[in-house]
Amino acid sequence: MANDPDSFGRRSGFSSPPCLAAEIAPDYFDPLGVDPGQARDVARWRKSERARLRDIRKALRSGERREIADALITGLRPVLDDRLQGSNLRTVSFYWPIQNEPDLRPLMTELSTTGVDIALPLVETKAAPLVFRRWTPDTRMVRGHWNIPVPPGDAQIVIPELVLAPLVGWDSEGYRLGYGGGYFDRTLASLPNKPFAVGIGFHAAKLATIYPQPHDIALDVILTEQGIQITPDS
Repeated sequence: MANDPDSFGRRSGFSSPPCLAAEIAPDYFDPLGVDPGQARDVARWRKSERARLRDIRKALRSGERREIADALITGLRPVLDDRLQGSNLRTVSFYWPIQNEPDLRPLMTELSTTGVDIALPLVETKAAPLVFRRWTPDTRMVRGHWNIPVPPGDAQIVIPELVLAPLVGWDSEGYRLGYGGGYFDRTLASLPNKPFAVGIGFHAAKLATIYPQPHDIALDVILTEQGIQITPDS
């Protein structure tokens, strides 16, 4: 890419979304960004990187995926324990694994038995913030946008204090490369109190930079199968 990454904004705001939005808006960019031409260059580069990184994780064998998911669950437990102790944390938003994402569903079930409310994000209106609905092991899942299993429309709407976001890619500044439609951005911007955001992904998906734009936000923690990569004190 001809553009210098230092010219693409700073650690400031919103991250890429945790859903299949690239199929809907592959050239998504913030019209309030500093330069539409640069933003489109970044969007094209991100689209290419998404495809490359998704091919890499698709090539993993099922046993390798299970090992990585187990390592992520082991690494995530102390992060959650730290946030749960002496805080008002009550609700944690997970994600339903798609596109070969790490499968954290065993931890969802485990935490639900300890009194923690588990939520899942839903796209209920296109180009609008995500809605979080409560999930339990007994929840009867239905098919939502992009055919992703989600809690039904009568499940309780909740506001999570901590959200887990699957990563297509990530960088050492804590920025997340998602699927490209802006849903996570809009959601964080719409909440009265920003939740603690933890990115979950493969260590091999690290990038030198995602070329952050004004609408991107650095996550509080990034966790891979090799442990915590980015912390709030980084």
